[in-house]
Amino acid sequence: MSALILFVFLGAAALAVPIAHALLLAALAAAASTDRVPLDLLVQQMVAQVQSFPLIAIPFFMLTGSLMMGGKLGQAIVGVLTHLVGRWHGGPAQVSVLSSTLFGGVSGSAVADASAIGSLIMPWHRRLGYPMAFSAASLACAATIDIIIPPSIPMILYALSSNASIAALFYAGILPGLLLCGGFMVACWWVGKRRNLPRETAPADRAKFRRDLFLSLPAIALPVLIVVFLRFGIATPTEVAVLAALFSGAVSALMYRDLSLKRLHHAILEAGLATGVVLLVIMASAAIGWLLTFDQMPQNIAQWVQQNVTTKWVVILLMNLMMLFLGMFIDLPAAVLLLTPVFLPLAQTIGMDPIQLGLMMVVNLAIGLYTPPVGTTLFITSALAKVKVGETVREMWPFYLVALTVLGIVSYVPASILR
Repeated sequence: MSALILFVFLGAAALAVPIAHALLLAALAAAASTDRVPLDLLVQQMVAQVQSFPLIAIPFFMLTGSLMMGGKLGQAIVGVLTHLVGRWHGGPAQVSVLSSTLFGGVSGSAVADASAIGSLIMPWHRRLGYPMAFSAASLACAATIDIIIPPSIPMILYALSSNASIAALFYAGILPGLLLCGGFMVACWWVGKRRNLPRETAPADRAKFRRDLFLSLPAIALPVLIVVFLRFGIATPTEVAVLAALFSGAVSALMYRDLSLKRLHHAILEAGLATGVVLLVIMASAAIGWLLTFDQMPQNIAQWVQQNVTTKWVVILLMNLMMLFLGMFIDLPAAVLLLTPVFLPLAQTIGMDPIQLGLMMVVNLAIGLYTPPVGTTLFITSALAKVKVGETVREMWPFYLVALTVLGIVSYVPASILR
């Protein structure tokens, strides 16, 4: 049954069938191939997976990102960061990295980050005469910081599949996210200095800097409040998501004064559509995950590894290689939901904490977002920069080195993320 699922899924994906539909086709084909799996039970498993209270956090975090990332906030953040680092070597690219890190505290979506920041950053880079392929590469990589620091939608999905604590995952993601931010900034500085790339030369406007800094404060405060509320048990992750949406709405209406009924309607519609896509992927992945478990595939993999691989670091290396490879071809939400039931029993056999596995998985799959052939942020930023994807990929090697180094720390130094 497991082989049939893999064959049908890969065949449908190769024909450009959307991932959720490809998963559903694979589940139906597997169920139809045997009389041991009643279809009504399969549908019941699909529906049961989305009857989860923590899932309510997803649309509210998406709504928070839609309200905060539009309007004046994005312009203010870019203005502040341009004043602070735009005159350094590699400064314009460092603005992309820092903007993604700050937006990560309000969005939780790498795709939304790449689209929103790219529309603000790319015209400025073009005016400076900046190499647009490097601009696209830096933003494609930096946008994935969004899904590592809290809030993170992939971490919510992992928690749903593994019964891990969402709060613990959010807290554990802070240091890896900051390490990626710092490492990407160093890479931008090194490339900018070595190639003497253009920098911001316009005279500093201190009045504009103070105004932009004031407008940026909510984006700086929101991730801090999320971590504090979760860390000290003031609110559950779902309650924090609702509070974050109310906070972003109040800030947009009272501070920025750019929240019209039309923009509110657009933000709600955007969050609803994105949530619908995620829920469809969850249901399809739940069907596949249940069938694989029914076929005892995760247990068989764990048993094989126990019998043939005795060294813990080798098991971790194999898991990383598999996740890196699959992340190049499968959409991130689907990959999280499909891989968690497979790798969780394997991690338990070597004594790995589920929180560490979750962070390791998200970092691996984040790298897949800017790796061909299906890298989502890679294609978005290349399109915004109006350069070929191949040109962007050639500029990425310093960022791959940073990402793989952070992945190694997360994988082999659990003390860096577990408290």
